[in-house]
Amino acid sequence: MVAHTAARDAETPDELWLCEHFPVYTLGQAGNPEDLLVENGIPLIRSDRGGQITYHAPGQVVVYLMLDLKRRKLSVHELVRRIEQSVIDLLAAHGVPAGRVEGAPGVYVEKDGGKAKIAALGLRVRRRCCYHGLSLNVDLDLAPFSAINPCGYPGMAVTRTKDLGVALDAAQAGEALAERLIGQLTKSEQRGGE
Repeated sequence: MVAHTAARDAETPDELWLCEHFPVYTLGQAGNPEDLLVENGIPLIRSDRGGQITYHAPGQVVVYLMLDLKRRKLSVHELVRRIEQSVIDLLAAHGVPAGRVEGAPGVYVEKDGGKAKIAALGLRVRRRCCYHGLSLNVDLDLAPFSAINPCGYPGMAVTRTKDLGVALDAAQAGEALAERLIGQLTKSEQRGGE
């Protein structure tokens, strides 16, 4: 991602990369190593993305967004809103209400009388081009989240689409999410740049 972004020019097409990772904790630039509460054999990797600590594993869709924000006429704030809206719309299409929490990027659902995070965001912007992106919990083992303060929040609940009755595996969820992201990212183009 770093090399791709560094080599970009005004003609480089934007790309979305979909993947699943082997079990790993990643610590963003603002991350506090003390948010890893328990050493459990899962590696901790420092990342140049924004945000705190999170967990990635098979069964979680990770979407990396390689975008030229200047060309798309998007601020970072607007990009974050559109990414979040893509997840909110995907979940709504499957009957799951979701939303944002002020001051805590990502997407949340109601669970056990409180909010649970289902999607996390972490971006990096260089020369008005972004990379990194978001993760959506689909059908991964959530137990390793108990060894961290997810996104730097002690006791933050996390959940996955499987537990909310969404009948998509990670590959299907990734494709559906990519479609929603493309729709959100091309919104201003469809309106003539408004």
